[in-house]
Amino acid sequence: MFVNIGFGNIIYLSRIVAIVNPNSSPMKRVKDEAKKKGKLIDATEGRKTRSIIITDSDHVILSALQVETILQRVNEIYRTENEKK
Repeated sequence: MFVNIGFGNIIYLSRIVAIVNPNSSPMKRVKDEAKKKGKLIDATEGRKTRSIIITDSDHVILSALQVETILQRVNEIYRTENEKK
């Protein structure tokens, strides 16, 4: 299952470890470290970063969607999957 993180960018749902707010100092450090390691993916299309997605492969993905918006999309995917069963 994939989730749309904005502007046609999608990621594999089961790889997501966390979806966090980018405004705290620790998250800014996480972003900077990922950039140094070459594991930062900017999916904002030039817009303001509103959420940071951390994956199980230590990739850090920047999204212009708010944390709540991505969470709603994830919940909708799970809801749809449960209805199919």
